[in-house]
Amino acid sequence: MTTSPITTSIFDLFKVGPGPSSSHTIGPMKAAFDFRQRLAQLPTDIQQRADAIHIHLYGSLSATGKGHGTDRAVVAGLLGWQPETTDPAAMLKLLRDPEVLYPVSLGNQTIDVGAAQIHFERKRYDSPFANTMVLKLKSGEEVLAEEEYYSIGGGFISRKGEPEAGTSSHTVPYPYSSMAELKEHLKTHSISLDELLMANEMALTNRSRAEVNQRIDQILDFMHKAVRRGLKHKGVLPGNIRLNRKAPILFQQAKGMSHPGAALRSDSFLIFLNAYCLAASEENAAGGIVVTAPTSGASGVIPGLTFLAKHHFHYDRATMRVGMLAAAVIGFLIKHNASISGAEMGCMGEIGSASAMGAAFLTRCTQSTSDIGPIEAAAEIGIEHHLGMTCDPIGGYVQIPCIERNAMGAVKAYNAYLLATSGSASFQKISLDAVIKVMKATGRDMSTKYKETSQAGLALSATEC
Repeated sequence: MTTSPITTSIFDLFKVGPGPSSSHTIGPMKAAFDFRQRLAQLPTDIQQRADAIHIHLYGSLSATGKGHGTDRAVVAGLLGWQPETTDPAAMLKLLRDPEVLYPVSLGNQTIDVGAAQIHFERKRYDSPFANTMVLKLKSGEEVLAEEEYYSIGGGFISRKGEPEAGTSSHTVPYPYSSMAELKEHLKTHSISLDELLMANEMALTNRSRAEVNQRIDQILDFMHKAVRRGLKHKGVLPGNIRLNRKAPILFQQAKGMSHPGAALRSDSFLIFLNAYCLAASEENAAGGIVVTAPTSGASGVIPGLTFLAKHHFHYDRATMRVGMLAAAVIGFLIKHNASISGAEMGCMGEIGSASAMGAAFLTRCTQSTSDIGPIEAAAEIGIEHHLGMTCDPIGGYVQIPCIERNAMGAVKAYNAYLLATSGSASFQKISLDAVIKVMKATGRDMSTKYKETSQAGLALSATEC
């Protein structure tokens, strides 16, 4: 495992933006916006010579970028749009007509960008990451400026030659890069997990405790708004699959089971949970505003679990906050020592990570103290039972199997929490660090066909849809 300390903020892990894919939508939007900012700093004479901007997409950005809306995201970023403030309806209209051009500001002039300037490259590109995009400012055939970006999962990006965006140069009072190191801090400093994570977050973001808590509340609100929208919206999702939304139907079914006089069924709360997870995930598939948790493709698991925790278990804000911190630390460890990217890890990097994080959330919420043992056990169980899961979206859309997989990941998270809190957490033989190491090796050994390229698995069932 890497030895550099984790310097990722909870608010970089949980980001707000439009669906359907953090690595294909939020990441490319941020990269294009960064390119726009760099072009604005070029000397005036270079700006005046420019006559075109070209975008070259490689890896799964090319293979499934159309279905994921990568082309629209790039145009949005070049126009100066930011993920959290993007109007989803306006974004869906971008490039609807391939003949329409969009003026990108460059000094005292504008350069038109449209579908013809976005190239979905099929050739192999020598790059350290699966999702690579190269943006070029040109004058005729001459390249005036060029930047290479990598979208590495969860909306995180890295520019060639620079550290990954979302990592901080700030030092933290309790540096760790593994669960073993984290537990050593807890023991040596006699500090609780809640306090350690809060201290590090305050150091990374220069926010006060109250400001950190306020932003966690806002993130939860964004999650729950996505759930509520999804429970109301009916109809067919965008794209060629013509997939019908199911969340409103399940929600009504669950309410019918809980209605006074209805026959009592012990599984009714699971149907509520499924409805909540499908609701957020269907909103993501429709391009709505969601929270990367840790990715957009997995943006139904934790929102569904937290919505259930708030409205069925009636946890207060303080409990929900410490649960979110516990979820975040699991996400940090996975991202730091393996990956949360479907293009790197398959779906175990997305739903597997979300399920482990959700299990940690539930476990922490039910404890009177932040005992790390059950939290680690729950997360380990959550990952262990997603090892090797493929990422094989039909048609490149984040719909089949992605939407139902969010619900299944949440149910697995709930069961992992039950297993970890049964009083046998100390009996767990596999550590979280060990299973993350296995996860990384599994992702490395998986065929590229099963990692978000739509070249194998369920993706080949497109003709049946």
